[in-house]
Amino acid sequence: MALYRAGEQEKAFSALVQSYKERMYWHIRRFVCSHEDTDDLLQDTFIKIWNAMDGFREDSRLFTWIYRIATNEALNFIRKKKIRGLLTMEPLDNVLYRQIDEDVYFNGNELQRELHKAIQKLPQKQKLVFNLRYFDELSYNEISEILDTSPGSLKASYHHAYIKIKAELEKKF
Repeated sequence: MALYRAGEQEKAFSALVQSYKERMYWHIRRFVCSHEDTDDLLQDTFIKIWNAMDGFREDSRLFTWIYRIATNEALNFIRKKKIRGLLTMEPLDNVLYRQIDEDVYFNGNELQRELHKAIQKLPQKQKLVFNLRYFDELSYNEISEILDTSPGSLKASYHHAYIKIKAELEKKF
């Protein structure tokens, strides 16, 4: 942000994209389960960041601000997909499970594939907390900044998610 404030906006933005593009890609991908949709959302996320950089007041840390924007983009996309699913009569969960199974870029084993399917079955908040904590290895305080929720409730959400995922995987294996 110092570089941005010093008038080097394009250089600062380029550095920001280089620093966060892979991390944000995987963060978004865990929600939408599709490489193509993730690429589109990642681009939309960085466009929103670029357009909002002037207004970033630095009340929060840069990475939590970026995560919040990426998370909101992913959740809005999922909401729109759910609405479209109501029109086509195919539940979004079915679409996401199929995308996990058909993903040519997925290089994990069967256990990892089933883990991702189990995560997709979670309620939205539990899914979000689980992904941020388990995959992104963020602390509860960092997640609290991103989601504007108390660390205590996040711990409870993670615990419930863990129990549900464990039960789901025990059915399969």
